Amino acid sequence: MAKILLVDDERDIVTLIQFVLVKEGHIVRTAPNGLEALKSLGVEAGSPPADLPDVILMDVLMPVMDGHTACKRLCEHPAVGKVPVLILTAKGMARDLFQGLKNVVGFIDKPFDPKSLRDTVATVVAQAPGLTPESAPSPKPGAPASSDPRSKPGA
Repeated sequence: MAKILLVDDERDIVTLIQFVLVKEGHIVRTAPNGLEALKSLGVEAGSPPADLPDVILMDVLMPVMDGHTACKRLCEHPAVGKVPVLILTAKGMARDLFQGLKNVVGFIDKPFDPKSLRDTVATVVAQAPGLTPESAPSPKPGAPASSDPRSKPGA
């Protein structure tokens, strides 16, 4: 079981992702934009320290603060910058924006297949620091063996 922070402003997407990940035994918290995510993680000035998630799923295009700005801020924080981030995007070009951000470990393109989402998250959770093998769910049988979300295009 992993703690996951899901940052997305599209209610239907949030509901679907929560359903898929909770069904897998994960605990999912949500934030509607990058600023609220920073506050919930204790990164924003005056925010209390947070119980850090094991993985963050971050949308790119959101009101108030976009995913790229939020990821840059997270990356600068000594503790939160170590939490792996999966980027949710419908924009193929957005991948270039995230090159060089050490906390971004992969991308999930919208629209996504729920099985692919589940398997990608399971792979990242299995590699997340601080999770023991017993607490990290393993990918479902039939998951693609070559699916490594840490590989980035052009890297």
